[in-house]
Amino acid sequence: MLYQETGQFITDYRQDKRFFRLNQERWAFAALLAFAFLGVPAIGNDYWFSAILIPFLVLSLAGLGLNLLTGYAGQLSLGSAAFMAVGAFATYNFHLRIEGLPLVASLLLGGLTAGGVGVLFGLPSLRIKGFYLIVATLAAQFFVQWVFTNFPWFSNNSSSGVITAPPLQVLGADLSTPGGRYLLTLTVVVALGLLAKTIVSGEVGRTWMAVRDMDTAAAVIGISVPKTKLLAFGISSFYLGIAGALWAFTYLGTVEPHGFDLSRSFQVLFIIIIGGMGSILGSFLGAAFIVLFPILLSNVSSGLLAGAIDPGQLENFQKMIFGALIIFFLIKEPNGLAKVWQTFKQRLRVWPLRF
Repeated sequence: MLYQETGQFITDYRQDKRFFRLNQERWAFAALLAFAFLGVPAIGNDYWFSAILIPFLVLSLAGLGLNLLTGYAGQLSLGSAAFMAVGAFATYNFHLRIEGLPLVASLLLGGLTAGGVGVLFGLPSLRIKGFYLIVATLAAQFFVQWVFTNFPWFSNNSSSGVITAPPLQVLGADLSTPGGRYLLTLTVVVALGLLAKTIVSGEVGRTWMAVRDMDTAAAVIGISVPKTKLLAFGISSFYLGIAGALWAFTYLGTVEPHGFDLSRSFQVLFIIIIGGMGSILGSFLGAAFIVLFPILLSNVSSGLLAGAIDPGQLENFQKMIFGALIIFFLIKEPNGLAKVWQTFKQRLRVWPLRF
């Protein structure tokens, strides 16, 4: 048996709240972190860092932010890219206008600014829900983009509205190389991922899920529904704001307001649909699929089909497959890839007796 629970008993509430209940899971996670921090920088190249790993990590963080709001708290949103833009431009301005402010502090302040904006646009959730809430958050998408386009102060009076990454230095270490940018992104994503796991496993996460399942019943048992909803919008936007800053500074290097358009919001939404709503792991699985699938499709087209499909048709083909997969997951597996992985683990527990 490779995945037994035999002899691993939970005897108190503190043990029940641990990140990983089984020793095998803790060992596997420690090995994964060791490989990510030590092994990947040793064997990776610039292409892997810049084109695959960094966008995967940033999109995972963005998906995690939306998952906290939609998957755990049950509040629908199509303004993810707007909060990413707020985080990117706020981080840029904090670092530019406050001399000597460390990069990490700029990231935190940018995330907090995005969180405040998220609370502001989350106020309609106190009165409306469902489709109407989606429309309200969609207003944030267009309003934020309009503000950053028409007020050049946010881009330091740049005529094109483009902002450029500040020097990526942490504790005197230069992280401007592809490997350095990867390590910076990985550190932030791991820290915020563990924080998200703590949040959803604690009292805040339980109140979110209570409101998600039935807000009237949650109010009856004493949960403050307005406070819970606004807290979900604030924390979700904080995560999205930091993801936006990392997207602009560690991945692209430069970005304009239109870089955080509605298609980016849909991309983040697709991540949690494919990966699985209400699952932290699902955010990472969905981001991996979103990043790796186009690369796989391009390689298949250029290798097996000898370039028979032109790039324009290939891009349309990708969109068609994404749409079909989203419909498939919504109908056949609404819990996404995270549910597939959970089923695989359950079967692994009884292997080789049954699989």
